[in-house]
Amino acid sequence: MPLSFAPDSEDALPLHLVDSDGYDGWCAAQTPAHQAWLAAGDFKPGIGKSALLPGPDGAPVMAVAGFGDARARARGRFPLAAAAASLPKGTYRLATPLPAGDLETEALGWLLTGYRFDRYTSQPGDGAALVCPEGLDAVRIEAIANAEALTRDLINTPASDMGPDALEAACRDLATAFDATLTVTTGDALLANNLPMIHAVGRAATAAPRLIDMRWGTSGPQLTLVGKGVCFDTGGLNLKPGNSMALMKKDMGGAATVLGLARMIMALNLPLRLRVLIPAVENAVSGNAFRPGDILTSRKGLTVEINNTDAEGRLVLADALTLADEDDPDLLLSMATLTGAARVAVGPDLSPFYTDDDTLAAALSSVASEVSDPVWRMPFWEPYEKMIEPGIADLDNAPSGGFAGSITAALFLRRFTSNPRYTHFDIYGWNPTPAPGRSKGGTGMGARALLAALPELLNL
Repeated sequence: MPLSFAPDSEDALPLHLVDSDGYDGWCAAQTPAHQAWLAAGDFKPGIGKSALLPGPDGAPVMAVAGFGDARARARGRFPLAAAAASLPKGTYRLATPLPAGDLETEALGWLLTGYRFDRYTSQPGDGAALVCPEGLDAVRIEAIANAEALTRDLINTPASDMGPDALEAACRDLATAFDATLTVTTGDALLANNLPMIHAVGRAATAAPRLIDMRWGTSGPQLTLVGKGVCFDTGGLNLKPGNSMALMKKDMGGAATVLGLARMIMALNLPLRLRVLIPAVENAVSGNAFRPGDILTSRKGLTVEINNTDAEGRLVLADALTLADEDDPDLLLSMATLTGAARVAVGPDLSPFYTDDDTLAAALSSVASEVSDPVWRMPFWEPYEKMIEPGIADLDNAPSGGFAGSITAALFLRRFTSNPRYTHFDIYGWNPTPAPGRSKGGTGMGARALLAALPELLNL
């Protein structure tokens, strides 16, 4: 079901947000009956706390929700979404003014509380609904919310129903919805079209590997998004242990996130030319699987020694990045659930990113906090370049030693593009615990920050 605001209605209950500092003053301005009701219910203005206040006939006439204090709000996201989750079913109208930027983000958080992944079992829904606050662009916020829902759905779907062929089908649906063009190179045609590392990684799987190429827009600066589409990662012949394989349906989280961002861009009709490249594969085990010790030749001509078949994402991205680079886009971005090292460094909430463009990094970091989509810049640390140079080949896909795993992976990818504005996101794509506006499971990371930064990054 699409995530949307409720129609405007006279029956919508006014919803008052009260923070810890202002609660006593707000309460003193209410009727004695309402003051007594709140006291009897021991209402506290903490985040996630709410109450309905009755009129003379006992029917509710308004609602109040806690907004916590500055420290509590800094320790989480979407405090209004916490209220949405705690309020009973009904339609509400926000009666408390918020700064415009905060208001848009909080309204989005409310919509995201309505997300349910119900493909395989019914989920409770139809909770509290919100009338779009005055002054906000409902179409924009709904477009962002539904793009995030697409990303979550794709990641949450298990590989049995989201293999390379199903990921292609999802791309076709998106392309059809927004009148984009789609070209797909599949199986041995990858070799004929000089995409050898995508073929090598995916050839052992039942579903053939493929390179999905979607284009939209006819004028304006060109933005190219490259998303890692490893639909399941067994680790290949360097087989993962069972507990490390449990979440590998999310290894196409980079592809899911760039598709969510692409949906936002197309739904909002941004004045740019968009290209989305997704190498879609399953890293499986069979007699023709690529092996440790193999040396692969990439589209760019660089040779890569395979020291671990479980470092496959950078291989498929390398060919896709080379292809993207040949088009000379104004901005080139890659997103991938690439390394566990990134998660050790920054945890599951932050989106670490790499770029050589200081202006781009500053713009992205600035807007990320404003839209509650936090990012963290990591370094392309050039002294580590020697760690990815094995001697027997140009590059090593899995340097030994375990140091700086996210950095060396980013350096590896940078070898395949000459674009000075190339930016790489090493995301997690999964929310391990439920939080306001952020259901447990697949999640987009960095897409909303990028959307907010695009006008500055591309002079739109």
